[in-house]
Amino acid sequence: MHWCFAKVNNHLAEVHFEPGKNLKILGHCYVKAAEYKTKKEQKWIFEDTRHLSLIYRKGKYTRLN
Repeated sequence: MHWCFAKVNNHLAEVHFEPGKNLKILGHCYVKAAEYKTKKEQKWIFEDTRHLSLIYRKGKYTRLN
C-alpha cells in the first residue's frame, strides 16, 4: 500500500492506494497542512496536490485533472 497527498473535495488529504496500471484507491483521510512542518513535507504537499485532485461521492473517486 502506498500513499500520497491530494485534494479531495477541495480539502487536503492523504490518499492510500494500490500501485499498478489501474490505480485502485483504498481510502483517504483529511489532514491539516500545519501538521507537516518540515520543508520536505511541505514540498511533498505542494507537488502532490498540483498533480492530483479528486472528488469523493457515493463511495467512488473521480479524478479532476
